[in-house]
Amino acid sequence: MVTFKTEYAQSLIDSFSKPEAMPHIAISVDMLDTGIDVPEVVNLVFFKLVRSKTKFWQMVGRGTRLRQDLFGPGEDKQFFYIFDFCGNLEYFKENPEAVDSSLSMPLGKRLFVLRLELMDELDKAEPKRYPELRAATAELLRAEVAAMNVNNFIVRPHRRLVEHYAEAAAWESLSIENRSELEKNVAGLPSELIDNDQDAKQFDALTLRLQLAVLRAEPQFSTLRMQVEQIAGLLSEKANIPMVRAQMPLIEDLQTDAFWQDVTPTILERVRKDLRALIKLIEKVGRKPVFTSFEDELGTEAEIAFAQFTPGIDFQRFRAKARHFLREHQDIPVVRKLRSVEPLTAADLQEIERLLITEGIGSERDLAHAKEVSHGLGLFLRSLAGVDRVAAKAAFNDFLNGRTPTANQIEFLNMIIDHVADRGFLDPELLYASPFIDISAKGVDGIFPPEEVNALFAVLQNLKASAAV
Repeated sequence: MVTFKTEYAQSLIDSFSKPEAMPHIAISVDMLDTGIDVPEVVNLVFFKLVRSKTKFWQMVGRGTRLRQDLFGPGEDKQFFYIFDFCGNLEYFKENPEAVDSSLSMPLGKRLFVLRLELMDELDKAEPKRYPELRAATAELLRAEVAAMNVNNFIVRPHRRLVEHYAEAAAWESLSIENRSELEKNVAGLPSELIDNDQDAKQFDALTLRLQLAVLRAEPQFSTLRMQVEQIAGLLSEKANIPMVRAQMPLIEDLQTDAFWQDVTPTILERVRKDLRALIKLIEKVGRKPVFTSFEDELGTEAEIAFAQFTPGIDFQRFRAKARHFLREHQDIPVVRKLRSVEPLTAADLQEIERLLITEGIGSERDLAHAKEVSHGLGLFLRSLAGVDRVAAKAAFNDFLNGRTPTANQIEFLNMIIDHVADRGFLDPELLYASPFIDISAKGVDGIFPPEEVNALFAVLQNLKASAAV
């Protein structure tokens, strides 16, 4: 198998080119389509969809090379076979014009091109703005080019450009022609500067598009902003993870209107750097499939509400705004009760519900959805307001009374208290998941004896019940 990650790929290809040497079969992804001449090839297997006419004929051309005496003295190569599993031959027979573009731009190349666009926008500004961001972006691209191996057969045809743009001086000023040759001939070439964190790179692409939207004053800024806010909302649910907790001030700021009021590309670059490594911690949640059956002839249009759908991004924004409101107004009586683990009354919830609506934090629909997903408004509000740490520790006083905990037990309890202080309560089943299993693979059962586990569960259930109305 020959890919850009294969060590000594060129040596393997050279061996494949020698009839007497192994290997005699080569499997590749975009590495043997062009630039390789092996006359002994008599079997081509196409196992991917191709819609570029130029690329298709280059692939076919790997089998058209003549070879004398291939099948014996006087028996020259006169044919070759194509085994096509994706209908490419039929496609180009029926549609000879086809298209001369790839189906999609690889993520690595897309990031390279987006950074070129960012530099272009920064260079256009008069007077020049954000010089540090421009310099940092140029260095990122220069380092990627410098890590391209000019002995790689894919890079080799562009050796002159690669060696030129591996120098810092080449990036000090880019003309239109420079940017064009970088995008067409350098972007997407294999580089040994490897970043395998696909989630982080997707976040890089999102923030780059957001930076460009700010510089160009594009209307898609609002959509991109909501995507970042949604990510921040999902990250805030992982506050019990130390590396996420360290970035919580930024994560919470991202969910406020004030942060976005005068946001700049430089601020967004800090967001990208600080959060990119955390994106992989967000759980991938699949949506339920929605099955529909439509008549062939459509009737009068009507708005249909599907029970399977939830408010999504809008609800995440409401959640973020409610969290910010509760933490900024801890002097409100009902918020004090939430944070001090005092039992709530129906009147308390009616008052806070009225406040959230009159202050423009959310709508009745938002609150109804909050009650549904959190099994009650009290639990939803407690999860956002958190619990005063002193009150959280006090909740475990009876549990600790008469016990002398070990070092591991103290550490485990402190993790529980941290979670309760930040999230308001803790469901017992979470004690068998990360980060609690970092202390013991068995979770709470590996730290406390069975009778103490039951007592601990009782404390957690009482904490949760205090917010359930």
